[in-house]
Amino acid sequence: MAHKSRSAASTPPADKSCASCGRRIEWRAKWARDWESVRYCSDACRRHGVDATDLRLEETIVTLLGQRANDATICPSDAARAIGGESWQELMEPARRAARRMVARGELQITQGGSVVDPSTAKGPIRLRRPR
Repeated sequence: MAHKSRSAASTPPADKSCASCGRRIEWRAKWARDWESVRYCSDACRRHGVDATDLRLEETIVTLLGQRANDATICPSDAARAIGGESWQELMEPARRAARRMVARGELQITQGGSVVDPSTAKGPIRLRRPR
C-alpha cells in the first residue's frame, strides 16, 4: 500500500499555545480546516478555561517579580502562597499554568538550573523570571 504524500495542507502551521494551560498545541490533520479557531489543547482545558483565580495568579507573579531585582527569579509557589493562604498547594498547578500562558505571550521565562526551558515539556521544579 502506498503512503499518501504530504501536501501543503497537511504540514503543521506555526506553533500555537493553549489559552488555558499555556502548553504548545500539537497540530492534528483533522484540525487542518479549523486551525485558526483552535484555542485549547484538550477538552479538559476547554472546560476549565481561564478563571478569576488564574488571572489573580498572573497579576501576583508580575507583582512579585516587580518587587525583586531585574535578574531575580521566583518560584510558582510564591504566587500560590500569596493568594492561597493555608491551601496554597492546591494552587501549584494553576500557578504553573499561569506562568506557561505568560511565557506564550512573551512576558516571562521559565528556567531550570538557570537555563531557559520549554514550558510545555518542563518537569520538576521551575523558576520564573522576566525575559532578558
